[in-house]
Amino acid sequence: MTESLQLAGEKAAAVPDTSGTRAATIADRFFRNPVLGPLSALILAVIAFSIFTENFLSVDNTSLILQQSVVVGTLALGQTIIILTGGIDLANGAIMVLGTLVVAKTASGSEGLQIPALLIGFVLCALLGLVSGLIVSRLGLPPFIVTLGLLTILTSVSRLYTKETVLVDDGPLTVLSKGGYLFGQFQITVGVLLVLISVAALHFALTRTAWGRHVYAVGNNDLAAKRTGINVRRVLLSVYVLAGLLYALAAWQAFGRSPATSPNAYPTANLDTITAVVIGGTSLFGGRGTVLGSYLGALIVLVLQSGLTQAGIDPLYQNIVTGVLVIAAVALDSITRRKAR
Repeated sequence: MTESLQLAGEKAAAVPDTSGTRAATIADRFFRNPVLGPLSALILAVIAFSIFTENFLSVDNTSLILQQSVVVGTLALGQTIIILTGGIDLANGAIMVLGTLVVAKTASGSEGLQIPALLIGFVLCALLGLVSGLIVSRLGLPPFIVTLGLLTILTSVSRLYTKETVLVDDGPLTVLSKGGYLFGQFQITVGVLLVLISVAALHFALTRTAWGRHVYAVGNNDLAAKRTGINVRRVLLSVYVLAGLLYALAAWQAFGRSPATSPNAYPTANLDTITAVVIGGTSLFGGRGTVLGSYLGALIVLVLQSGLTQAGIDPLYQNIVTGVLVIAAVALDSITRRKAR
C-alpha cells in the first residue's frame, strides 16, 4: 500500500519525458518545467524594462515591487494548492477582505485588542475555507460554483457589516510594514520575509511530504488516487482549510501595506491570483505546478504593471497584455498535456 501511494504521488508530480531530437527534447523540458519558464520570463521582462525605461531598476522601484507582491503573492499560495487538486477559488479575495474588516472592527480603538482580533481573523478565514471544503468534498459540487456563490455571499456580507473605511492603529497589525534597509534605500519589510518563508515552507510540504504527494495525486486523477488508498475527501478538506489560513495571512499582510481597509478593497484579487498562478506554470487542470512558480507569476504581473506604467502605456493596454499572457499560458499547458498522453 505504501509503495502504491508513493507511485501515485510520483506519477502526479513527475514530468513525462519525450522523444525526438536533442533540441526538441530540451525545448520540451524547458516549457514543461513549472519554475524555469516563469523565472526566465521574469528575467527577460526585467531586462527589457531596464533597457526601455529609466528608473525601472532603481532601488526604490525594485523594493516597491517586492512590497506590492506580499498580498497577491500570499493569496496566490492558497489559490495554487486548490488549483493543484483540480479546483479553483473565486472567493479568496472576498474571504481576505471580510477577514480584514472583522479584525479592524474588533481591534478598533485599542492596541491591546489587536492580537486577539488577529486570531479571530485567522479562525474566521479558516472556517470559511472549511465551509468551501466541506461542500466540495462531501457534496461533490464543482469548486467553481461553490466559490462563485461564496464570493457573492461574502461580498454582500462585507458591505452589510460596514459601509465605511476602517482604520487601525500602529501595533501588531501593522508590524509587517516594518523592516530594515539593504544596499542603501532597498527596504526589506517583515511582510516580504514572511511571504518568502511561506513559499519555502509550502514548497517543502508539497514536495517532501506524503500530504504533498497526495495533493498532486488527487489533482492528477482523483479516482486513481482513491483506488490507491488516498482519502480524497480529507485531502480536499485540508487544502481548503490551509488556503483559508493563507487568506488570513494575506489579510494581515494587507494591514502591513495600509492601515485602512474597506469592503471595496481588492475587487480583482481572485482574478489577479489566478493570473499569477497560471503565468507561474500551474496547470488549471490540476496535478502540476509549484508555489514557487506562482510567486514568480505574481512578480511577473507586478513587473509588467510597473514597467508598462513607466513606459507610458495606458492601463487598458496593460490589461490586454496580461490577458494575452494568461491565454497563452493556458494554451501552452493544454498543448503540453496533449503531448504527454
